[in-house]
Amino acid sequence: MAGIDFSSEGPPETVLAPEPAEAREALAAALGEPPERRRDAVADVAAGWPGYLDAWARLGALARDDAEAYACFRTGYHRGLDRLRQSGWRGSGYVRWRHEENRGFLRALDGLRSAAAAIGETDEEERCAQFLRQLEPDWDRRQTE
Repeated sequence: MAGIDFSSEGPPETVLAPEPAEAREALAAALGEPPERRRDAVADVAAGWPGYLDAWARLGALARDDAEAYACFRTGYHRGLDRLRQSGWRGSGYVRWRHEENRGFLRALDGLRSAAAAIGETDEEERCAQFLRQLEPDWDRRQTE
């Protein structure tokens, strides 16, 4: 279920709505393409479902250069902020990695942090790192696939 969980154990936790099954299947297929076709296949998924945060994050990871990576991660990040607000997030509270639905946004934010560092945007890198740890305090201990 998407939305905010108001528990008595700290800040509220937001879980984004799941992406359509067709989009998830398309991204899985694109990520399974041979390396020489993978970036273009993932770009097709992002273009076909422009609100799909994980498609933007994965495209950023496959970018041809730092500027392209920055643009893709930033797109995923800003679309993610819009989706968080639509899900009831009001600028504070957790967005946990343990919820698959949140991972595209968190990947985009972490990618933006890394891409900002790569292009010399130190202030943005630091802001992204701080925001990431506010949203997911266990970021450094998460299990990644």
